[in-house]
Amino acid sequence: MDGTDRTPSESVTPSTASAYLNPAYWDERFSKEEKYEWFKDYSHFRHIIQPHLTPNSSVLELGCGNSQMCDGLYKDGTTNITCIDLSHVAVNNMQNRLLSQGFKDIKVMQADMLDLPFDDECFDLVIEKGTMDVLFVDSGDPWNPKPETMSKVMSTLNGVHRVLKKDGIFISITFGQPHFRRPIFNAPDFTWSVEWTTFGETFHYFVYVLKKGQRSSYEDMQPVKRFEVPSFNLLHEELESEDFAFLINVDELNS
Repeated sequence: MDGTDRTPSESVTPSTASAYLNPAYWDERFSKEEKYEWFKDYSHFRHIIQPHLTPNSSVLELGCGNSQMCDGLYKDGTTNITCIDLSHVAVNNMQNRLLSQGFKDIKVMQADMLDLPFDDECFDLVIEKGTMDVLFVDSGDPWNPKPETMSKVMSTLNGVHRVLKKDGIFISITFGQPHFRRPIFNAPDFTWSVEWTTFGETFHYFVYVLKKGQRSSYEDMQPVKRFEVPSFNLLHEELESEDFAFLINVDELNS
């Protein structure tokens, strides 16, 4: 998918970051915007995701929006996919698009990632791309996020941990650097190990791979260090299509 496909029109770009926390904003946006990929499309990080999947894997995608990530997963042989989004407009559009393309096995439903409506230990892999970043748009100090932000983040992570099978994997694709995200992922509530890698050229996006049931005492003891990434210009071509890059707390990206 090229840059033209990914760039939102001015009519869907909010004037303030807080708009991203308003469900009405997303309903309006999805009623106008056919498709958009946060943090590049599936082809850019496929090599990171595929080693954690088999044709029998059950996958949950959080905040599918109008992304076509599930299409790529399906074409690669993973067909047991459930996509959720808070926006009923996104869900209806996604259902219609998938049916028109013959992807009848992919389930799409309206649901809130803060309160996942699934049984315990029912998914092999849960994935999100930019969805959790929305929770941080009004978080204040990135080193010490607001309590209301952390409450939502922990509700999401607790839900993900609950629905993952005993050896399940959570993959989070994000702007958030390890010195901010790892302490959250390593909260004592969770049994997963935490690994990360990056993709991208001048600007790097982070991919966290959390493996349930594989946490070690060493991870509890590791000091939190700054993770240096190349400095970047917010007008760089890789970011100019990420409309919330101009609106989220830039301190989190550059600290």
